[in-house]
Amino acid sequence: MSEPHKKEADEAGSQAGERRARIGEPKHLTSARELRAITHPVRLALLEALGLHDALTATEAGELIGESPTTCSFHLRQLAKYGFVTEAGAGPGRRRPWKLAAIDIRLSPADGDPEMNIAAASLERMLVSRWFDRFSKWEVARSHYPVEWQRSAIGIESLLHLTPGELEELKSGFVALLEPFVPRNLDPSLRPAESRPVEVLTFAYPFVGGAG
Repeated sequence: MSEPHKKEADEAGSQAGERRARIGEPKHLTSARELRAITHPVRLALLEALGLHDALTATEAGELIGESPTTCSFHLRQLAKYGFVTEAGAGPGRRRPWKLAAIDIRLSPADGDPEMNIAAASLERMLVSRWFDRFSKWEVARSHYPVEWQRSAIGIESLLHLTPGELEELKSGFVALLEPFVPRNLDPSLRPAESRPVEVLTFAYPFVGGAG
């Protein structure tokens, strides 16, 4: 490798390392018990709320997701039991805030484990339902957003002919495109003044529809 290219590669690796140090290592879901632990609408709502805020108490989380503090407190403790959230340190008075234990949660391959397959399918159905519900709300609200947001929002469908290796390469490249923006989820000072939370959905799978 030439010296300029080596220097660029070293800088890219250093930047990636700094980003990873800031956001922490991803949590890999490797058991059916972990999958079942978050396959619950309140627990997913809590994880989503904590993904948008540095830390929340059960009361604050309940106000955001429309649940009682008692309900949120119970589910936060269950999420902590499985390593999804952790206490964020003592707050003033009796305030007990929680934060995400890992900002990046990934589903490990089931590798033929029937129990994992069932648990993963159940979680994915719930997640996809929540994702598309939010997308539908965006479609309804689109006209109320500034023109630049309406123009930049995207919906793309592409039919490609790929090998499993090429699909894996595509996935890795897409994740790499998103990675530089992830630290902003934890550090508000990194967010441009005009930024706002943006949800990015990506699906890539063997085509199973009919030809007509």
